[in-house]
Amino acid sequence: MSAAANNAVSGPDGRLWGGRFEEAPADALWRFTVDTSDRRLLAVDVAGSQAHVAMLRDVGLLDAAEHDALRSGLDAIAAEAAAGAFDFEPGDEDVHTAVERRLGELIGPVAGKLHTGRSRNDQVAFDLRLYLASAGRQRIEQLREMIAILADVAEQHADSIVAAYTHLQQAQAVPLGHQFLAYAWMLLRDKERLEQAIVRLEVSPLGAGAGAGSSLPLDPARVAERVGFPRYFDNSIDAVASRDFASEYVFVVAQCMVHLSRLAEELVLWSTSEFGWVTFADSHTTGSSALPHKKNPDIAELVRGKAASVLGDVMALLAVQKGLPLAYNRDLQEDKRSVFHADDTLSLALEALAGMVATATFHPAPPTAWVTALDLAETLVGRGVPFREAHAAVGALATRLVGEGRALDSVTVAELTAAHVGFEPDDLRCIDASGSVAARVSPGGGSPSSVHSQLEQLRTYLA
Repeated sequence: MSAAANNAVSGPDGRLWGGRFEEAPADALWRFTVDTSDRRLLAVDVAGSQAHVAMLRDVGLLDAAEHDALRSGLDAIAAEAAAGAFDFEPGDEDVHTAVERRLGELIGPVAGKLHTGRSRNDQVAFDLRLYLASAGRQRIEQLREMIAILADVAEQHADSIVAAYTHLQQAQAVPLGHQFLAYAWMLLRDKERLEQAIVRLEVSPLGAGAGAGSSLPLDPARVAERVGFPRYFDNSIDAVASRDFASEYVFVVAQCMVHLSRLAEELVLWSTSEFGWVTFADSHTTGSSALPHKKNPDIAELVRGKAASVLGDVMALLAVQKGLPLAYNRDLQEDKRSVFHADDTLSLALEALAGMVATATFHPAPPTAWVTALDLAETLVGRGVPFREAHAAVGALATRLVGEGRALDSVTVAELTAAHVGFEPDDLRCIDASGSVAARVSPGGGSPSSVHSQLEQLRTYLA
């Protein structure tokens, strides 16, 4: 009789799937197929196993003594995991087999009943769902903190008038606070997307088994309830074969990284000598190995750079899924690499960028008078002049002044009234950035009153 036949739990070398095999795995197979990245799922794997054994007891597949032994062993493993004292061994193919191996060491042969009615296929889908639901809530709190920081800076600069840019050219005057609130609203939508993604994450696949369910009287609803998931799967094949929940999570992370990258780009620009809008704290900048005068905004630059790799995670995760037949295929082992990298990157980026913004001093330069050009045109519109006619008149005036090397605030009453018959001498007052901002009345526009209104809305949402 073979060694495999003599071993009721494992095959050669202790592999938990080894009953079918008479030879141990080749070293090349082992090195290529084993992925240790799932070790971070240890705590959620134990939580799923605790819920699973409770269900097995409830439906009569474990007696009280078996349940108590399994539960005490799993509790011990959970304690080891919490203390960072759980030891993985070279023969542990994945986190699931590591838990079962350790359980056997703690409680003996009854550990073999842990896998009753379960497969690594539904286990790994469950672990990833529970992990991401928890991680998502942590990112939501980080986003809440980042939004609050942006709101605080916006409030401090509700009356600091700067140029808003289009095509990276000065366009209109706005409070600097309005700029920061634009990013706060972006991140609030990211927070909402994460909240919505968690709703779809919290669907338990335990009970789907390898892909077709089980002849055993399993109760997936009990397992879902014990881990706090409001629902369980509708289709066993879908439960183990689908990773759209992971793709959605990573997309939301990527979209958030894009928003942070845009903010980072502004911060890099604003810190240049040419802009001079911000001074970053020494604690959140780095120096140059060659240039002793430099203070570099490396956090912002790295947020910008790392966003690119997270965009790659989205594509990698989608590509892994694109040609898979149903149900589970080993290709899906590669999902965790992209998911973990994306989530880790967002977590670190939020932490670092929040500190950078919170400790910065903003001292923006005033805009040029050209940011009031539209105000001049709208003055004519308010008197019944068609906008295109008003636009052409102010544009012609701008062409003349630029050709003479002059700014808009150098225009005289005679030049203004000559530009269009609708202009009046008092219209020179429109060429004032502060007045432009104060006169803005459209909802959500760039005015101090709008900034305060937005702050009230944002803080209500955050509360």
